[in-house]
Amino acid sequence: MFEIVLDVVIGGLLMGGIYALIAVGLSLQYGVGRVLNVSHGEFIMLGAFATWSLYTVFGISPLISLVICGPILFIIGFLIHRTLFQYLRSTSESTDAFADSSLLASFGLLFIIQNVALLIWKADIRGYSYLESSVSIFGALFSANRLVALLFAVGISLGFYFFLTRTRLGKAIRAAAEDPATAQVMGVNIHRVLAICFGLGALMAGFAGVLISMMYEMQPTMGLEYTIIAIIVVVLGGLGSITGSLIGGFILGLIGSIVTYFDAGLCLIAYYVIFILMLLVRPTGIFGK
Repeated sequence: MFEIVLDVVIGGLLMGGIYALIAVGLSLQYGVGRVLNVSHGEFIMLGAFATWSLYTVFGISPLISLVICGPILFIIGFLIHRTLFQYLRSTSESTDAFADSSLLASFGLLFIIQNVALLIWKADIRGYSYLESSVSIFGALFSANRLVALLFAVGISLGFYFFLTRTRLGKAIRAAAEDPATAQVMGVNIHRVLAICFGLGALMAGFAGVLISMMYEMQPTMGLEYTIIAIIVVVLGGLGSITGSLIGGFILGLIGSIVTYFDAGLCLIAYYVIFILMLLVRPTGIFGK
């Protein structure tokens, strides 16, 4: 019984760590920049496939790919916001109009990125073997790649939390999320901060994609499922609450691990049920205001 509980808990923490990385990225893009980026999962897919290519073609470790794929996706996200979403913001008549146009634009990004990935990597399911040896923890066996992914997911989440709470740029991001107009009056370059937030969202998605590729097979159409999960976590944690997204990711991961133990096919259904219940009972989420 103890081994079963340990397996469920560690599995939940692993899923939760991945979900936290995914959700905090979307929370930055939507909670700060007001861009509901439905193409968010495609950046996860790009991170996963780039890692697969680097490992299978050049023999570069996935852990090293973290410092390659993440920064590249940050630059791509930053430039996309600077060129596309900043233009839409400046030409929109209101915040609501910008929200509508940015949503449509992100749908376009989804199909563009997905089709480019299909041209490069085809529609085949890809995967590779990395650190597949077993590690015993109190009698329970776990794959080494899952434990490494868990450590990196938790470490990145904690590092990002301290970045937001302890650095000047992190404070500027939180100020922009709380009140963009007042933050701009106080000297925050709001356009630069919003572009950085979008880039950081792509960065976190890329990190998640690298870690996912170490454990699961991948295909170019995998992104939408992770986007849906990210939206559920953001709603669970609280719209605009970055801390809520981090904690909400781990909560959803634990719930998913428990449900998966009984029936893996019910996992996504359980997520939808939680999503609907949160909208009915507490629409602001756990940490939302």
